Amino acid sequence: MSVPSVRFNKKDRPEFYKELNRRVNKYFKEKNLSKHANLNMKIKTAFMVSLYFIPLFVLLSGALTSFWPIFTAYIIMSLGMSGIGLSIMHDANHGSYSTNKTVNHVLGYLINLIGGYHVTWKIQHNVLHHSFTNIHEHDEDLNQNVMRFSPNQKRKAIFKYQAYYCSLFYGLLSIYRFLVKDLQQLLRYNRLGLLKDQGLSFPARLTELFVVKSLYITITLLIPMYILPIAAWQTFLAFFVMHYISGLIFAYIFQPAHIIEETDFYVKDETGSVENNWAIHEMRTTANFANGSTIFAWFIGGLNHQVEHHLFPHICHVHYKNISKIVKATAEEYNVPYHAHKTFFGAVKSHLTLMNQLGTGEYDRKLAEKKMQMELAEA
Repeated sequence: MSVPSVRFNKKDRPEFYKELNRRVNKYFKEKNLSKHANLNMKIKTAFMVSLYFIPLFVLLSGALTSFWPIFTAYIIMSLGMSGIGLSIMHDANHGSYSTNKTVNHVLGYLINLIGGYHVTWKIQHNVLHHSFTNIHEHDEDLNQNVMRFSPNQKRKAIFKYQAYYCSLFYGLLSIYRFLVKDLQQLLRYNRLGLLKDQGLSFPARLTELFVVKSLYITITLLIPMYILPIAAWQTFLAFFVMHYISGLIFAYIFQPAHIIEETDFYVKDETGSVENNWAIHEMRTTANFANGSTIFAWFIGGLNHQVEHHLFPHICHVHYKNISKIVKATAEEYNVPYHAHKTFFGAVKSHLTLMNQLGTGEYDRKLAEKKMQMELAEA
């Protein structure tokens, strides 16, 4: 059994991506630049890894003897977790960090040291999300039982309040992945044949998952509980808050990139097709924010340039700001949408507005009205 494929419309302005790709390649050639990590990226790697592992080593040394210094160490680790997840392992698992596959594999494996699992992450993110962005029943980032992220998802009464409670659940995403989601996904991906498609053995991956999860919880929670001179529940609280902060950061970087008022949502037709060319589909389902930022963009791995990331996932994110000018100009030339919010908070506001509209049914009513107007115009 395998996941049914989606057919994109190859006749829908294929010249757009062909020309865009040519211009981006020309940029790197003329500047004599590698598409992979530069010195800036290597410095960032050292910083983010240190931000996570130095506080961890201090905790394990037993040097901290009271609650607040210990709690602070876990808070700093949450920023390191986020930095590694958004910047380092993200690029590495896309193969964009280095031309050396071993370097990508080693740095991609860092996700296991912050509570995740590289195999399930790569399938969900690289295979399902990037291939089928905002397509109902294909993009797993839309699949939620307690929230409604797409108008194609059935609306429940509880969703009416999701704009108010979504942040509560977003904070739980990191610890949920660590405790439950990775195992659930591994079992489901094996059943769907996705592990086999990747040339992976289920028994070996299941064993690996339990090993890396056991090592992670032993090093970051159980040993600190044993050696730190504070109550075990206090250590657990600090560990939980570390994951909660990281979960909020991850959610509020990725959600405003796809789940906002401006982006489109799709369901394939009876032939398994969607209406747009792949590249144009990505432009219609993806958005940027805070493109003028420097420090913020540095910390979040350039993922405020999600449009460029989805079009060129094999280019290291340190180049996105420069090539964004090429992407925007080409999009305007070919009359393709280029969604972007000037600020991060503007993007978050748009996300929460859409969450409210999806929850109350207002979005559905707008779609129905738009469809009716189109039918009347055609008549």
